[in-house]
Amino acid sequence: MKGQLHWRLLLVALLIGAVSGIPSAAQTVAAPTGRVSTPATVAVAPGMPPVIDAANLYSEAASGHMSAAVTGALARVYVPNVKSNDVYVIDPSTFKVVDRFKVGVNPQHVVPSWDLRTLWVANNAEGRTDGALTPIDPKTGKPGTAKLVNDPYNMYFTPDGGSAIVVAEALKRLDFRHPQTMVLQFSLPTPNCAGINHADFAIDGSYAIFTCEFQGGLVKIDPVNRKVLGYLKLSKGGMPQDIRVSPDGKLFYVADMLADGIFVVNGETFTETGFIPTGVGTHGLYPSRDGKKLYITNRGSNKMHGPPHGKGSISVLDFASGKIEATWPIPGGGSPDMGNVSADGKLLWVSGRYDNVVYAIDTTTGAVKTVGVGTEPHGLTVWPQPGRYSLGHTGNMR
Repeated sequence: MKGQLHWRLLLVALLIGAVSGIPSAAQTVAAPTGRVSTPATVAVAPGMPPVIDAANLYSEAASGHMSAAVTGALARVYVPNVKSNDVYVIDPSTFKVVDRFKVGVNPQHVVPSWDLRTLWVANNAEGRTDGALTPIDPKTGKPGTAKLVNDPYNMYFTPDGGSAIVVAEALKRLDFRHPQTMVLQFSLPTPNCAGINHADFAIDGSYAIFTCEFQGGLVKIDPVNRKVLGYLKLSKGGMPQDIRVSPDGKLFYVADMLADGIFVVNGETFTETGFIPTGVGTHGLYPSRDGKKLYITNRGSNKMHGPPHGKGSISVLDFASGKIEATWPIPGGGSPDMGNVSADGKLLWVSGRYDNVVYAIDTTTGAVKTVGVGTEPHGLTVWPQPGRYSLGHTGNMR
């Protein structure tokens, strides 16, 4: 009886850990490498929730996998407008703007916190010294008191949730901060990464790769030991933007706005292995909810400040084959930029950067609906999203 009871308790512990995303004592077994073994046979960084499916690191961000932490959150799309210094709030059920509020200077991205309880507006105050992070309560949709932070162009979180990583683009550094108070913990200089901005993490959390927009390359960092592991110069193009890891964690796809396509990089060896043409001004990367496809936004211009009604489009990559299976032009031209996929996976919401609109794109047909917003919308987020925790940006969910 005691043996049977032990195994029943062990099973309960495993189930609780899988649902909550927090490793239980039954799930965490110290490995000689200093990482932690999980039921999915992936050894992860200390404190990181387990990998449930080693073949698909996006498995827990699939439709219907909603965390208890987002209970009560309003279904909204939050749109930061860089030039009008405000956030527009869209009700996705009606495609109507239902609220707007002022934030800091140059709001760039709306970032879900690691614990899914706060949305942070990153106001980098480009060329100024009054950068700030404005919290939004997802249950009310209202902003709180901003926290002064140097140059927060973007923000990510360490896989264990212990630190926010503020991407101080103009300062060429990453600032590790307390994930709630934003008190500085540690600064990591990245001197050979001009324009450091977007990132994604290895399947085991042992490293992250950031893009260097103004240096035509990438930087690989160790978020656990907080050190730079190396730099990689890309072979052509020269303006890398967003980056996303493949479902099996082996490859990283890097959007390049000058190369008009995505570079393929082996994360472990940190080497470039291929290039896939997509469209003009390749910019944002968003996996489908089932982890089978990658939606790629092509902004329609190779310039940082492009014209409206450009040759904007969405390319759809099949992860399994590594090939583009569809391209959806924006009717009448446009500038699709940053965003994310709806919780049910049926719509891709992205900002129209130079057209002052938001696009809601049907992920089956490519049909587009538009919603007018403020001036120069950028890194919008859809909320709530499925997932156990957020690694940052507009919802890099795991």
